[in-house]
Amino acid sequence: MGSVEETVNRVMDGATVVDAPKAKLNPALVRQFVKFGIVGISNTLLTLAVYTALLKGFDMWYLAASAIGYAVGMVNGFVWNSKWTFRGHAGDALTPVRWFVVQGVGLIADLGLVFLFVHEAGLDKLLGQVCTTAVVTVFTFIANRAWTFRMHL
Repeated sequence: MGSVEETVNRVMDGATVVDAPKAKLNPALVRQFVKFGIVGISNTLLTLAVYTALLKGFDMWYLAASAIGYAVGMVNGFVWNSKWTFRGHAGDALTPVRWFVVQGVGLIADLGLVFLFVHEAGLDKLLGQVCTTAVVTVFTFIANRAWTFRMHL
């Protein structure tokens, strides 16, 4: 490889400088993301089913129903993500603690957002929960990927 000046001259002359490796999508990371998404969908469906049943079937206060639904989804998510999505993660004694910390922060965000969407924005309680779920899911994915199930792929 030549000097920086030679490289600049080749680029300015229209020559192609292509010795850089091409970016490839890591298939293992893509599979992991898809699995996380599948678990996330099951969590969301389970959370919303419990929330709706408690809200509509038992006339429970919507924030209590949201907390219980979220907790059920949280346990489901830990089981499936630790056994299936992040199976290659060695884990340690703090993995479940990190999971529940992230999910606990997610629960606080969930309750705060559903309150804001319902009381401040005037959304229907179910629509408020759906909007909240979308926001909290993105946050918890990023936090769990980066902290709870740190992996080197």
